[in-house]
Amino acid sequence: MSAQRVPPEETPPAEGSTADAHQERPDGGLWEHPGVLLFLVAAGAVLFAGFFAARIVGW
Repeated sequence: MSAQRVPPEETPPAEGSTADAHQERPDGGLWEHPGVLLFLVAAGAVLFAGFFAARIVGW
């Protein structure tokens, strides 16, 4: 039994290769983008604090 010959410029197939097809995970939505959630919370806190600062100043 002889091994299958692979041209020198090609990589022979390997078991468990990362080149194998794989299923893509579905997007996790908001939980996969914590920066967006953090920005929304911080912006809300700034607006909330700004309301009280404006009341103290007299607006």
